Amino acid sequence: MEALFWGCFVGGALFAVISALLGDLLGSWLDGVFDFLSVDFLKPIITASAITSFGGAGILLHRYTGLGGAGVVVLAIVAAVLLSAAVYFAYVRPMENSENSTGFSESELPGKVGEVTVPIPAQGYGEVMVKLVGGNTLHIASSWDRKEIPAGTVVVVIETAKDGTVQVSELYPHPM
Repeated sequence: MEALFWGCFVGGALFAVISALLGDLLGSWLDGVFDFLSVDFLKPIITASAITSFGGAGILLHRYTGLGGAGVVVLAIVAAVLLSAAVYFAYVRPMENSENSTGFSESELPGKVGEVTVPIPAQGYGEVMVKLVGGNTLHIASSWDRKEIPAGTVVVVIETAKDGTVQVSELYPHPM
C-alpha cells in the first residue's frame, strides 16, 4: 500500500517539476489534445495536486496512525479532495478571473473620446489617439463634419469605416 502512496506522491511531484520547466513547450505540442477535459476540476493542475496530496496524505497516515488500509485510503482521498479544492479556490479560480487583455474591437470605438495628434483636413486624413482600457491607440481619422480639426482638439469617434479609419467630430466645437 505504501508503494502506491509513494508512486502517487513522486509522480505528482515530477509532474509539477516537468510542467514548471517544460510547460509551454509541452503545451504547444499537446495543444487541443486534452480539450475534452475542459471541466474545471479535471484541469491538470487540480488533478496533479489531488494525486500528490493523496500520496502524501497516504504516506503520513500509513506511517503515523494505527488505521487499517481501507481507513488510510479513505482519509487520503478526503485529504486529496480538500487540498485540491483549496488549490482550485485559492489559486486557479482567481487566476482565471485576473486575465487582462489589451485587445479591442473596432466596433467598440464609436462613442470613445480621443485627441487629434495630426491635424485633420476637411477633405483628408489625420490621426487621432483614442484612450481605451488597455492604453492609447492611434487611428487614421477623417472629419465627419467635413471641417478642419486642429491638433490637440478633443474629438469623439462617430463611426469606423470599412477600411479601418475612424470618422470623428469635435466634442466641444469652437464658437463662431
